[in-house]
Amino acid sequence: MANSVPFRQLFIDGEWREPVRKNRIPVINPATEEIVGDIPAATAEDIDIAVKAARRALKRDGGKEWASASGAHRANYLRAIAAKVTEKKDKFAKLEAIDCGKPLDEAAWDMDDVAGCFEYNADLAEALDAKQNAPVNLPMDTFKCHIIREPIGVVGLITPWNYPLLMATWKVASALAAGCAAVLKPSELASVTCLELGEVCREVGLPPGILNIVTGLGPEAGAPLAAHPDVDKIAFTGSSATGSKIMTAAAQNVKPVTLELGGKSPIVVFDDVDIDKAVEWALFGCFWTNGQICSATSRLILHESIAKEFLDKLVKWAKNIKISDPLEEGCRLGPVVSAGQYEKVLKFVETAKREGATVLFGGKRPQHLTKGFYMEPAIITDVTTSMQIWRDEVFGPVLCVKTFSTEQEAIELANDTHYGLGSAVISNDLERCDRVAKAFEAGIVWVNCSQPCFSQAPWGGKKRSGFGRELGEWGLDNYLSVKQVTRYISNEPWGWYTPPSKL
Repeated sequence: MANSVPFRQLFIDGEWREPVRKNRIPVINPATEEIVGDIPAATAEDIDIAVKAARRALKRDGGKEWASASGAHRANYLRAIAAKVTEKKDKFAKLEAIDCGKPLDEAAWDMDDVAGCFEYNADLAEALDAKQNAPVNLPMDTFKCHIIREPIGVVGLITPWNYPLLMATWKVASALAAGCAAVLKPSELASVTCLELGEVCREVGLPPGILNIVTGLGPEAGAPLAAHPDVDKIAFTGSSATGSKIMTAAAQNVKPVTLELGGKSPIVVFDDVDIDKAVEWALFGCFWTNGQICSATSRLILHESIAKEFLDKLVKWAKNIKISDPLEEGCRLGPVVSAGQYEKVLKFVETAKREGATVLFGGKRPQHLTKGFYMEPAIITDVTTSMQIWRDEVFGPVLCVKTFSTEQEAIELANDTHYGLGSAVISNDLERCDRVAKAFEAGIVWVNCSQPCFSQAPWGGKKRSGFGRELGEWGLDNYLSVKQVTRYISNEPWGWYTPPSKL
């Protein structure tokens, strides 16, 4: 079959294992709507097997094989994984494009980031050794205190379909660097490259059970993982609605969670900008990854004095975006991931029109593409703050626009959302950029750009966009438990109680 995906089973305890119930889920190429393979469908029984394998792996040889090994030891494996991903970059990028519809150039960029993230976390793992037994200054000289950083244990990692391998890597690399054992449950809509990561682990000799990869539906595989009593922590990236369910499940066992959820991020453009540069960032911030980004700056807040010129150029630039099969050279906008997502995005556009907004451009199938879940990027104006298109996350190539007259009005419009993940401000006045950046209610602020992301910098949100941070040193901290060790060093008795009389 042309452009088929490899046949894989579940990756548990270092081996490929058929699901207990033997069920599988078809893989549909969103560019052609054709079935190009299938993935195993795990259920609660498989999750239990994977969690037990992870628990055994942590305890094996008293933990010396992984959990209590040096960070430098673990770093060797992370670097080996990075090298294998780089070696297989072209293959993995093509599989990613076929699986989720991402333009091939973007998928290749993602693979570079995957390798870079494993490399960076290898550095963090090595640096962790120097931080062990760090002293704590105490106000009493009769005591000494130091800190031990330990892996939190077995972690459940539930990841989305828009950056299938990269989002998984954000969690996997940090968890492994910290010394945890992990059970990864990728989205059933795009699991192919995550399963290939299992083969990479086999090739580099990662100890069995340290990383287990179980694919399947959310209710059948994700929910049992979140609720499993032997999982010490859950890290989830996805919708706010599912994040709430995961919090509820984790609360039953009082386990920590890290949540990176939805977004409806603003991009504020002032009147002192180079309009063409700002237009490109506005487009990139919303239409990159086919508009399927939790941090998409999908609310354009535009100074009224430049609005007409800006929108005219925005439409001209949008018309010039190449919409095609992701594998075609120069593709800059591919299909959304699935039929269900396609219908959802089209419904958002129709609702906006019904509520009185104007579709300035796009929002429908391109004429030259009769198959696949393709949509022209939509630019929607005449938006009010009560409209669904302003308030709800679309997760597709849809940009809505409002104008402002004052800096304070722009800030109020930007913060008029339940979400708080990303935000952007574009202006040549850097003092104003600083003011606006401080005023944004978001975990990430971009100045004169939108969407850059680096393994070294923290990533996460506020409000309904979740809590906790991934990437950077903060990502590693997610998977570490801090233990205080305090020792009494005086030769004198403590002397709090009166001693019994000597006979």
